[in-house]
Amino acid sequence: MPLDPHAKRLLDILAAGRTDISQLAPEAMRQAMDKLAHLVDAKNVSIGAVEDREIPGPASRLPIRIYTPAMKMTGRLPALIYFHGGTGVFCSIETHDGLCRMLANESCCRVISVGYRLAPEHKFPAAIEDSYAATKWAFAHSEEMDIDPKRIAVGGDSAGATLAAVVCQMAKQMAGPELALQVLICPVTDLGLDSSSRRSFSEGYFFDMATLDWALQHYLTSDAEVSDPRISPLRAIDFRALPTAHIHTAEFDPFRDDGKAYADALERASVPVLYTCHVGMIHHFYCMAGAIPYSRFVIRVIGNSIKAALS
Repeated sequence: MPLDPHAKRLLDILAAGRTDISQLAPEAMRQAMDKLAHLVDAKNVSIGAVEDREIPGPASRLPIRIYTPAMKMTGRLPALIYFHGGTGVFCSIETHDGLCRMLANESCCRVISVGYRLAPEHKFPAAIEDSYAATKWAFAHSEEMDIDPKRIAVGGDSAGATLAAVVCQMAKQMAGPELALQVLICPVTDLGLDSSSRRSFSEGYFFDMATLDWALQHYLTSDAEVSDPRISPLRAIDFRALPTAHIHTAEFDPFRDDGKAYADALERASVPVLYTCHVGMIHHFYCMAGAIPYSRFVIRVIGNSIKAALS
């Protein structure tokens, strides 16, 4: 399939103002992503309620944003603990606000968006420690948030999907908490993977390999190894008994094959997997519902599949 025409138009606009990523400071990249989110994120998404809170973290207080769906529900709600993407260096709760609002409405879940610590101020494994701590906190405070602890999922996009996958592996290794589902949107599952999609879409499809190299210089410590399953969850030894997975990739995403490889590894371990590759799409399309209409359809599909899995 060809590139979605709306995605192509956006790529053409971004290409006209592209700068040398190697010369960009993390704060400048954060500002650029904030500006992009303001332009392309879904606007005016009505929601039942939004609450900003801070919770205890391993090293500092962690911001979270709790989204309650617009639809009136009876009884305790299922929940989706969500980790935003951004290579562990940029993006935030704010850049993913529209996405989380739509996910809450479509899934009928209470969505808990986590503001984990970012590099280079807080390098690996700070983001992982925060994500796991936030997950445990959600279970411990499920009654307070009127959440059903037996119907709690984790999810994320890009590096946030990597965090979600790692949290599931950690929960298995550490005897809990027991997660009902993992939702991985365009996950990065093996930083050392030499794949067809990375070669084919290394440049010009929103997320370049140059951006990944830049991010890793800021995210990883000098002694970190890309073979560490906390960095590359596809390198884990055992995938058995992990939660059911919904994995979504994009046809023109350099990390498309990462997601497919992870889906295959889970299936070989007899973990139920729902895998979808979205034709014509690019990395980060799910946060571009204000510019790419297909994004809204995909978020509806993702939300409905979460609702069905947690019903």
